[in-house]
Amino acid sequence: METDEQMTIRQMCDAFDVTARTLRFYEAKELLSPIRIGQKRLFTRRDRARLKLILRGKRFGFSLEEIRQLLDLYSMGDQQHTQLVKTYEIAQQRLSAMESQRDELNEAIAELKEQMSWGEQMIASLVTEKDAAE
Repeated sequence: METDEQMTIRQMCDAFDVTARTLRFYEAKELLSPIRIGQKRLFTRRDRARLKLILRGKRFGFSLEEIRQLLDLYSMGDQQHTQLVKTYEIAQQRLSAMESQRDELNEAIAELKEQMSWGEQMIASLVTEKDAAE
């Protein structure tokens, strides 16, 4: 995959474990711009690099619009300085949001465990009462 040769949509699907529909969606959103020859799409090294960044951004919870903005900054000609700074800023915000979600989830898990423990005790006491009544 490190070659300069172009890849078909099938090769891209296999290499990145995505569907053809996903690739067409990213193309429609102008995140990828494969070479079109009739109905055939040929993806360049640039498309492969962009797809790798798109998938990583999605994994980290970036919106497609954020990803688009970051990809667009690549071509500014300042050796990616602007892109890297902006990416770092968005990543800081995303990390903060993820940590907040994790904390909320940890609280909800602890509360659910408490409720389940209470429920377990209630079930045990009802079974004991039922056994005593029989």
